[in-house]
Parts: sequence; structure tokens; C-alpha cells
Amino acid sequence: MDEELELEVDSLAYGGNGVARLDGFVVFVRRGLPGDTVKARVTKVKRNHAEALATEIVRPGPQRVDAPCAHYPTCGGCRFQDLAYDAQVAAKEAQVADALRRLGGLVDAPLEPIVPAESIFHYRNKLEYSFTQVEEGPALGFHKAGRWDEVLEIERCWLTTDLGNAIRNAVRDWAREEGLQAYDQGTGEGYLRHLVVREGRNTGQALVQLVTARGERFERGYFVEVLRRFPEVRSIHWAVNDTPAEVTNLPTILLWGEDAIEEELNGLRFRIRPNAFLQTNTQMAERLYGIALEYAALTGTETVYDLYCGTGTIGLSMARNALTVWGVDISEESIACAIENAELNEIGNTAFFAGNVGQALEELHERAGDPHLVVVDPPRAGLAGKALRRLGRLGAPRVVYVSCNPTTLASDVKVLAGEWGYRLERARPVDMFPHTPHIETVALLTRS
Repeated sequence: MDEELELEVDSLAYGGNGVARLDGFVVFVRRGLPGDTVKARVTKVKRNHAEALATEIVRPGPQRVDAPCAHYPTCGGCRFQDLAYDAQVAAKEAQVADALRRLGGLVDAPLEPIVPAESIFHYRNKLEYSFTQVEEGPALGFHKAGRWDEVLEIERCWLTTDLGNAIRNAVRDWAREEGLQAYDQGTGEGYLRHLVVREGRNTGQALVQLVTARGERFERGYFVEVLRRFPEVRSIHWAVNDTPAEVTNLPTILLWGEDAIEEELNGLRFRIRPNAFLQTNTQMAERLYGIALEYAALTGTETVYDLYCGTGTIGLSMARNALTVWGVDISEESIACAIENAELNEIGNTAFFAGNVGQALEELHERAGDPHLVVVDPPRAGLAGKALRRLGRLGAPRVVYVSCNPTTLASDVKVLAGEWGYRLERARPVDMFPHTPHIETVALLTRS
């Protein structure tokens, strides 16, 4: 341990570490990029691989570029600002192919070319900031890379817009002016915990949520006044977190304005409340849902199940081309939004239910009959055992799987193929999150 080695990094692993080999032994190198020769300190040795941290770039690889952000690489928000974007895209495409081959058992996966992001900066419509105490008073930022206990003050984040940066800095200035204290995760002292800023990128509307420890130690009227200086801000919320857990998904009190803002996707309007899930890259969500719709190949006569439907974005996009769409999600707030979104868009052939997907499927089948198409958009862990079995048992002729994790997509595809007679027909990666290891994939499975 703590031994320093000179290594040549040849590729990127899923999750973002560089891959080097030492006499055939794999070493995962944090902060190492393909083509780099690095000095690296070994941090962990396991039976079949080691982990190391690059301490010096001896010779940079050809794809290394200068990161534009002043906070890089200390901030944990972006991993790859120093890797040329075309190299990021190629690495992500290779990771999806590798997962389907290695974990999915598909020697020749029908993978279509990756869709690169249209904007590689300023693309996020939602950011959650943590408060931290500095000499000048409270500041706002993100956790340092690999640290839960240290927050880095951010002056300009490259993932949000000028508006997003200006709102965050205005809240910081307000907190200092009011003499408020940032909450300390270690001691439990202090008051200000988080700030969430959400933007409707196609509507120009913004929602702001302040999260504090218990007690009302600020003047609501002045906080609202500070934020109303931005005409885009339409909705201002406050939430209290009196637990040690760092969460923002909390019941909120509306301080001013509308209780939700709106976003537009593929010609449909969606209402966004503080806790409603929406893909964080509006522009690329439109591309993602467009591919899902293409794979669905609807003719207008189909019964569609939309599992893990969230606020109904995919299901409502498909409703125009289907007979009926039935959506299920565990979040009651998301389902309330989905029902509201159906009304907002005057779509009458959808029904949405709150419930655990694995448990709700049998009841849904009794009510809705056999599906012609099932759309699944599960969390990172993929389809839980029960949901996967019940999906297999349903035997829908077509399944469109929208995945945010190629490793769980690959293992679910393997089970659907091996145990339930499905075949992977098409798959296409979509880069929604430049400079991060995350990659979405849309896959079509058919059953003859």
C-alpha cells in the first residue's frame, strides 16, 4: 500500500477511473486519462485488481485538454473536464458495448452510434448546493471530490446557466447580510443546509427551494424580495430538515408564487414541483424520448405500460400514438404530477397509479389487459428481482428499456433473453451528462 508506480493508462472503466495494467494485473487509476503516463499512489489492493490515485502526470495523453472551470478538479461535480469531449463520448459508447458483451453475454450487440450531447456546458436544469461556513460567512457549493464532510465554495458553475449562477450568488449574499450560519454536518450546529434551483429551460421559469435546520430564523418577506429581483423566479419554497441526513427531497412550504413551474418537452408542457423527478438535461431528454418513441413503433392501437413513469414524461409523449397508456411509479408526488400533466396537455387516454412496480403489475394487468408494449425507466439498480420476473411473465411483444446504468441494463437483458425469450433488437447510448461518467441507453427487446 501507498507504493508509488509509473503506469500507462489505456482506457476508461465504467464509473470513470483510468485502466492501467502492470504485468497483466489491472490497476484502476483515479484522475488518469487514456494515453497518460502517470505516477500513481496505490490506495487499495484486491485479489484481481488494485486502485491507485494519479499524483503526477509524467506525460499527458493526446486527449487531455485544459478544463475551463476554476474549481476543477477539486469539485466533485465533474470528473472529465480535462478529457476532450469526443474522447468522452467514445469511452461511454465503448462502456455500453463492453457491458452488453461481458455482462449481457451478447457477442455482437446491435448497438447504434451514441448520440452526443448538443451542449457540453450549461446543460443542467436542476442543481442542489450545500451551504458551508467560510471566513466571510455562509457560502454555497458542492462537496469536494470524494469528501462527504467538505464543501467547496463555488463562484461559477459551468453546468448551470448564468441565471442559475446569479440566483445562487444572490442567496449567498442574502445569507451573509442576514448574519445566518451554515449548518455543520459534523457538529449539528448552524442553520442553512441546502439550496435547490430548478429551471424550465424551454419556458424561462425558475423554482428556488431553501432547506434549513429547524426553526424560522429568517425573515420570509426579505428572502422573497431578494429572489423576486429575478423575473424568471416564479416559485419560492422552504423546507426544514431536522435529521442528520443530507436530503432535499422534503415537504415544502410555499413562500411565494406558483406551487410549481413548467417545462416544455417535445411540444408537451410538464409541471415541476420541488420534489418531482425530471431528466436534468432538458435538451437531451427530448432526444432520449424521441428515440424511445422511435423504438416503440406505435400505430395507435396499442396498450402501453409505462413502468417507473415518474411525472409521466415518456408515457405522455407516447400517448398521442397509442390506444391507452398506464403508468406506475412508487412516488405519490410524481403520480400526482403525471395526472396533472395529462390534464394540462388535454391527454385523455392515460391512467397513472402510485405503487411498487413489482407488486402493482399483477393488479395493473387485471385492469388494463395484455400490454403490446412495456416501457421501463428504472433507477440505477435496474429492475428489482420481482419486477423483472413479473415483466418476463407479462410476455409483452415489445419492451423499451430506458437505462441510466449499462451494467444493470446488461444483466437485466441477459435474464430477459435467457429466461423469458426476449431478444435485444436495438440499443442506442445517449450522452445526457458530459464530463461525468453517467450514460443513458435506450434498448428495444422483442419476443416472437
